[in-house]
This record gives sequence, structure tokens and C-alpha cells, in this order.
Amino acid sequence: MPEQTNLVAFALIALGMVLTPGPNMIYLVSRSISQGPRAGLISLCGVALGFVFYMLAAAFGITALLFAVPYAYDALRLAGAAYLLWLAWQAIRPGGRSPFQVRDLPRDGAKRLFMMGFITNLLNPKIAMVYLSLLPQFIDPALGNVFLQSLALGATQIVISVTVNAMIALAAGSIALFLARNPLWILVQRWLMGTVLAGLAYRMATEAQR
Repeated sequence: MPEQTNLVAFALIALGMVLTPGPNMIYLVSRSISQGPRAGLISLCGVALGFVFYMLAAAFGITALLFAVPYAYDALRLAGAAYLLWLAWQAIRPGGRSPFQVRDLPRDGAKRLFMMGFITNLLNPKIAMVYLSLLPQFIDPALGNVFLQSLALGATQIVISVTVNAMIALAAGSIALFLARNPLWILVQRWLMGTVLAGLAYRMATEAQR
């Protein structure tokens, strides 16, 4: 198992990233608003399967990489920090759009909702970076099995992301209505998440080599 401090730090990053608008959130919110919370939750099941796919692929790949490539941690650490900075800029840049702005989507059946959620997640660069660049930095080979540590961290990310996205899908309509009446909250949310992500990027970039 990873160290508890690493697990908590990774959980906080996972929480910050799931609260930052991206393809998954935009799709789930749009689906929930246009077709109802049930459609959003079915789509979320597809998204969850995409998380599992990435987790298993990363667990096998990271295990091989860390034993084969010297200084892999440093390369992944700097790439992860750069990506968090990019996400921070996306959160605060002028003209940024809220995912809770209503979008009309065609009504689809359960099978298509599930597959669209799965495909949306597979094509989501944010999730790819979480598993390929951020997650490895919280693994310490000295603590034992790298594969099991990868699975533990991946499971943590999945639980956090699915829980938060489920709450968002269920409350998407109410949140969209609230933000339409209180647009200042959109700006506050964007700057808060941008600041948090920039702080995490700084911590990651300046972290001492293991």
C-alpha cells in the first residue's frame, strides 16, 4: 500500500481535478440537464469503466517503466506539474465557459449512453495524464509491490471521481439554475480551482527527487 501521506495527497489532487471542468463533467452535466439525472448516471457507469481501463493499463505500464527507465520519476513529475499548470490556466483564462450552461443533446437509449460515457472518458486527456504522469509520483518502490500501489491509488481516484460526478449529475439542473442567477459563483469557482491546481503544480515541480 502507498504511504498514507501519499494517498491523501493524491486524493486531494483527484478531488481538485474532478471539480475542474473537463470533457467528462461537460458531457455528464449536459446529459443530465437535457435527458434527466438517470441518463447522467447511466453515462457515468460508462465513464467509470473508462477509469478502470486506464487504471489497469497504467498499473501494468508503470510497473514496467519504473524498473526499466532511470529517472522516470523526474520526467513524470515535471510533465505532471506542467499539465496541472495548463489546467489552472484553463480554469481562469478569459472567456472560459461553465459546464453548467445548458446544452441540448439528442435523447439516447441506455446502451448508447453507457458507450458514450466510456468513449468520452477514454478520449479525455485529463484522465490520461492523471494515470500516466501524476499517479506514478505517489508510488514508492521501497514500500513494496508497485502494481498493488498503482491499483490502490487508481481505486482512490475512481471512488472520488465517481462519487463527485454522481452528485453533480443528480444536482446538475439545480446547479445550472443557481449559477444562471448568480454568475459571480462561476468566477469564484474558476479562480479557486485555478489557484489550487497552480499550488499543486508548484509543489510537484519543486518536490525533491526520491
